[in-house]
Amino acid sequence: MIAIEDIEDMSALTRVEIEALAEHEHITKYDAALMGEYLMHTHHGPQKVHEMICDDIRAALHRDDLQHATELFAVLRGFLAENPEAARGVRR
Repeated sequence: MIAIEDIEDMSALTRVEIEALAEHEHITKYDAALMGEYLMHTHHGPQKVHEMICDDIRAALHRDDLQHATELFAVLRGFLAENPEAARGVRR
């Protein structure tokens, strides 16, 4: 049987990036891994992932959860280091 860890390891995203997508979309990590894999192979998909992580950071800051915002910022930095194309052309 395939475990969630196996699915996360096959994804184009890291486990913390998958967790950020799951938080943003209010879905399971399994569904977030599948969605992230799909997005990373679509036109403007990496920019959409970038936007979702930024939305989560803003939400954490609005509820004064500086610790979580800091954690998400680290996720964003790692994501952009691996996917520099995501920083360009972000849709607003």
